[in-house]
Amino acid sequence: MLESVAGWVPGEPVGNDRLPLDWDVDDAWVRRRTGIGSRHRAGPGVATGDLAYEAASRLIAGYPAAGPVDAVLLATATPDHLCPGTAPALAARLGLGTVPALDIAAVCSGFVYGLAVCHGLIASGLFERVLLVGADVYSTWLDPADRSAGVVFGDGAGAALVAAGQSGDPGELLAFDLGSDGTGYDLITVPGGGARARSGRKPPEPDDAYFRMQGGTVYQHAVERMTGSCRTLLDRVGWDPAQVDRFVPHQANARILSAVADRVGIAPHRCVTHLERVGNTGAASIPLALADAADQGLLRGGDRVLITAFGGGLTWGSAALRWPGTPQTISTDSTEGTQHVAPR
Repeated sequence: MLESVAGWVPGEPVGNDRLPLDWDVDDAWVRRRTGIGSRHRAGPGVATGDLAYEAASRLIAGYPAAGPVDAVLLATATPDHLCPGTAPALAARLGLGTVPALDIAAVCSGFVYGLAVCHGLIASGLFERVLLVGADVYSTWLDPADRSAGVVFGDGAGAALVAAGQSGDPGELLAFDLGSDGTGYDLITVPGGGARARSGRKPPEPDDAYFRMQGGTVYQHAVERMTGSCRTLLDRVGWDPAQVDRFVPHQANARILSAVADRVGIAPHRCVTHLERVGNTGAASIPLALADAADQGLLRGGDRVLITAFGGGLTWGSAALRWPGTPQTISTDSTEGTQHVAPR
């Protein structure tokens, strides 16, 4: 069951009017193509582990009724290092001792994959409570000359506590649908840095260190895969699309969100979006959107919630859940970040 969520974004918003002049874009151009008005950027020396810590520490502090955390999962495409994983350092920094900790590499689908892994670990009886964090600092990977990705991606982190419970309990995780298609692995990629690039005899190209995405093809795959996954899951849990109280898709861009919701048959007023203010934050986007919606009072105890995501790999996944309890919110806004907590 989902107990609580929280989110964190670094620094002040970077509005469309503050984007590099050589990109030759204006606010209307960016909004028309993406629906994004601003995004946040981590400052110098700030990495994924730092954002993950901010979200997780606020989650734990904002929900003192929670019991001990037995394990930590971090979903990210931008780990602090290629080796080791970032999750063990996060667990240590949070003061969680020697609990097991691991990274999940499913790119923007990472949080949904992580929820499914948490569910399995708890259902097996191995753990009672797992901390799941989705965090990405895409600004460290963006090509300064690539405006197509630069206008879309922002940095952020979202955290959730997943715990054991009984069928029918508030926050119950009802079902999942996950998938992948490795034939499209090269549609979203950072070519350099990994074993494949290092195994070659040619020296790496400077541009190989940057994030690359084939936008048009990715759009088609994202709409198709998320739509199909949502339909499969709705059939599995026996929900009509009209029964979904809140639809929370990965905040990729406004056109993708609208296309998926329309094809699934979910009315626009039931869709939770906040990419206008934070952009595409990768694995952080769904927990950030959930926390933001809770902060605004858009989620009520017992609400039927459908979440879905699509990312590099290619990967995709959806989850159906009941929103925990009667949401209570704690919000703190500053120039360094935003906290949203929605405990049971």
